Amino acid sequence: MGFIAWIVVGAIAGWLAGVLVKGGGFGLLVDIVVGIVGAFIGGWVFGLLGIHLGSGWIGSIITAVIGAVILLWVVRLIKRA
Repeated sequence: MGFIAWIVVGAIAGWLAGVLVKGGGFGLLVDIVVGIVGAFIGGWVFGLLGIHLGSGWIGSIITAVIGAVILLWVVRLIKRA
């Protein structure tokens, strides 16, 4: 994927993860960062489990959202401690 595609997938995935975990987005820049980091986490987790959702936009967004939800869940656990 190109740089613009990373930004778009990151923004969508970060916003969706924010809605699922917290109830709202975090702002455009933080949503993009959360989404991109979530894509790496989701890709790593799915790789460990042997799951492949495809290489299109939808598969990338689903992977990034799941990874971003995991990231936000871990951050929330650390903040409570």
